[in-house]
Amino acid sequence: MSGVGAERTLEIANRVEKFVRDVVVPYEQDPRRDYHDCPTDELVIEMREKARAAGVLTPHILPDGSHLSQRETAIVLQRTGLSPLGPLACNTAAPDEGNMYLLGKVGSADIQQRFLKPLVEGRARSAFFMTEPASEDGAGSDPSMMKTTCKPDGNHWVIDGRKAFITGAEGAKVGIVMAKSDEGACMFLVDLPDPAIRIERVPNTIDSSMPGGHATVRIDNLRVPADQMLGNAGEGFKYAQIRLAPARLSHCMRWWGACQRANEIATDYANRRQAFGKHLVDHEGVGFMLAENLIDLKQAELMIDWCAGVLDTGAMGTVESSMAKVAVSEALMRIADRCVQVMGGSGVTSDTIVEQVFREIRAFRIYDGPTEVHKWSLAKKIKRDWKAANSH
Repeated sequence: MSGVGAERTLEIANRVEKFVRDVVVPYEQDPRRDYHDCPTDELVIEMREKARAAGVLTPHILPDGSHLSQRETAIVLQRTGLSPLGPLACNTAAPDEGNMYLLGKVGSADIQQRFLKPLVEGRARSAFFMTEPASEDGAGSDPSMMKTTCKPDGNHWVIDGRKAFITGAEGAKVGIVMAKSDEGACMFLVDLPDPAIRIERVPNTIDSSMPGGHATVRIDNLRVPADQMLGNAGEGFKYAQIRLAPARLSHCMRWWGACQRANEIATDYANRRQAFGKHLVDHEGVGFMLAENLIDLKQAELMIDWCAGVLDTGAMGTVESSMAKVAVSEALMRIADRCVQVMGGSGVTSDTIVEQVFREIRAFRIYDGPTEVHKWSLAKKIKRDWKAANSH
């Protein structure tokens, strides 16, 4: 980046970082958590009002509605991730950030006014209803297995099925629901809550940064007006692909920021704590772990920037985002693990965010496609490319 765009981006990013470090970090010890240890909506609303006052709410979307480039978004979202609460406070968290991106790209004027506007303003949360229960052989990492159905009925569509691991469904006001019609996959916008969408359970999960948890949901006879379908019947997977790569990458951006902060905490600990006659950082085993963290952080940062650059050309970036998701999530897992190890007993307590970052990154290795699924997809491409190169 260079010129006016770079200056604008750095100005936004610096304001975001100051806000997260000065205002959001103290909230990390705030007791307002739900029964799954996730931040309550009351806490989120309070932080967002402060972000609004500071001019850092939804900072990746400019006042005229335009979106920062992916490379610019990376610089800003990495700063929001410096606290697990930062993306919530600044309105850059999943799934809202990905949903805003999708609706900004393909939503009609009416859909943008009704569903996108309250998300951008930080006055509503959203949920993306795609994943289904594994116990029913529903769609998980393979969306072609989708069992939820939608059928036309006059000027409405009727949706039936079950969904699982729907992040933020409890308390969301906007829903994007994927279902299968005779023409193929379809995507609908719905107002929440709706009596036809019933939350069956919210399981306890290893992570605890997302309000509403990851719900299992029953959809019974949900009637949706036809004009609340994104595009046409059968185009659902096409729209899911538009959301897919940027959403994978923004996860990498946010959690990179969290690992940057965890490494700061571990570094400070190692430089203050003494054992066996010297500071921990002077013990090769500890100092080398921190050195490896710096290497992994830089490699992950460069991978994010590379993939963002590909997306900024207008390419779908499916392959590149798979590579970035694997490389970054695995690197961040190593970083988080080393931070815990450097801090010893202190690293497994909630006295700092290091323990939470470790848990969140462990979940991130699964969300938006497990490492193994991405590698399998890449391996299939390798085989296809080889066949194409060797066919005569």
